[in-house]
Amino acid sequence: MQRTGGSVSKHLRMRKRTGDHDSEEQKTARKKTRASSSAQPRPWPRLLWWFKRGLLAVCVIYVSVPFMMALFPDIIKHLVYSHRVRVPFFIDHSQPADLSLNHTMNMYLTSEHGISLGVWHTVPESQWKEAQGKDLEWYQDSLGAGNPIFIYLHGNGGTRAASNRVGVIHLLSAMDYHVLALDYRGFGDSTGEPTEVGITTDTLYLYQWVKARSGSSLVVLWGHSLGTGVATNTAVKLMEHGIVVDGVIIEGAYTNIRQKGAHDLFGWFYWKFPGFEYFFVDTRAENNIIFPNDENLKRMRSPLLILHAEDDHIVPIHMAQQLYEIAQSAQNSEKRVKMVPFARSLGYLHNGLYKDPHLPNIIREFVHSLPP
Repeated sequence: MQRTGGSVSKHLRMRKRTGDHDSEEQKTARKKTRASSSAQPRPWPRLLWWFKRGLLAVCVIYVSVPFMMALFPDIIKHLVYSHRVRVPFFIDHSQPADLSLNHTMNMYLTSEHGISLGVWHTVPESQWKEAQGKDLEWYQDSLGAGNPIFIYLHGNGGTRAASNRVGVIHLLSAMDYHVLALDYRGFGDSTGEPTEVGITTDTLYLYQWVKARSGSSLVVLWGHSLGTGVATNTAVKLMEHGIVVDGVIIEGAYTNIRQKGAHDLFGWFYWKFPGFEYFFVDTRAENNIIFPNDENLKRMRSPLLILHAEDDHIVPIHMAQQLYEIAQSAQNSEKRVKMVPFARSLGYLHNGLYKDPHLPNIIREFVHSLPP
């Protein structure tokens, strides 16, 4: 009996130890389960961490941009001219026929020492067959045949091969006019770096080059966007030498670069930023980038046509209205100063006026009004 009791008691002690062992294993398993569940990543804290870091980065960039503009003036120059944006890409400017300008001569003129300007001369469309295979001398001689001549001055960014610029060239050529379109220094395949004085000098040189070969043909300056400032600068410079340009057309024109700066992309983002005018507006004048259309029109005496889309998203139409009022007051003549707005519903924005079916008649009427 004592053996039996001993074995039972021994058995019970073994079961107890086994039970204790199982209990410890179970506890360990539960701890591991809890640890593994707590180790799983929780998405919201991590997303919140990234959001805070991203918001901080945006704030730092937002605050840094104005100071970068003030410290590095070249940034302003590149923003205004955007001459490094050479769109369309992969275009051979020496082959204008690739853009269906098969009655166009590509040439290079030297406006100053070390400055080579890429220029297209497109003859009237009625002469396209005769123009095939002709050399530069024939193109130059054709300028004196009596057809009106347009010098087209494009806006910032891109080259003379941009689609809207080629569209204007086709439009004027179809109206039996000559068109000379240049890329200012630093643009397209022209050499050098753009400055206001420099690109005005380029245009003056081209104008004088044309006048030396045009005989009694009318010569009209057509400026678009940034090119409007180039056109009026050129007209005023010529007036200082007693020369009145036969006619000037400004399309998508601004009052001056300073005021336009308040309406560009940075103006939308920074107009409430402390010191906005200093960082984004005044710095342009400090970098000698002015293009004062408003002041130029007070002095200019050439017949003027202002073209502007009501839905222009780059230059608001109220600027064109201001220029119209300034020019009318300066010339005291409704016949010599005209403005044609294009309805918002047409959707031309800043670059699409050349598509308007009524534009040829508007241009033709203006040309016919010019004194011979």
